[in-house]
Amino acid sequence: MNQITISVEGESLLAELNDSETAQKISEALPIEGTVNIWGEEIYFDIPVFADQASDAREEVEVGTLAYWPAGSALCIFFGRTPVSTGEKPRAYSPVNIVGHVVDDTEPLKTVSSASTIRIARLTDVS
Repeated sequence: MNQITISVEGESLLAELNDSETAQKISEALPIEGTVNIWGEEIYFDIPVFADQASDAREEVEVGTLAYWPAGSALCIFFGRTPVSTGEKPRAYSPVNIVGHVVDDTEPLKTVSSASTIRIARLTDVS
């Protein structure tokens, strides 16, 4: 697992990327800065990574899931229900590639504002 940090609005959360092909592409592009978009209890932002939908892509995920949205070339961080959730679990708008998970509590993400700057970096690149 490749440890990364997610920094936004003074909060820093530890996360891990898995060993999928999409996660490797994201790791190679780090550090990445973007502008937060909020959709229910999901943060997503454009990243300079292009990957096809994985064979194991899915819509329903767990709280804390990091995913790549092929339809929008965006990284998604799920921390609760989204507008298309049918139960308590987060649900993506369309299938996403699972690329990792947030290790820390995702509760601080619930106060993040749209249009904030978010930064994803390798744990070793944190300054």
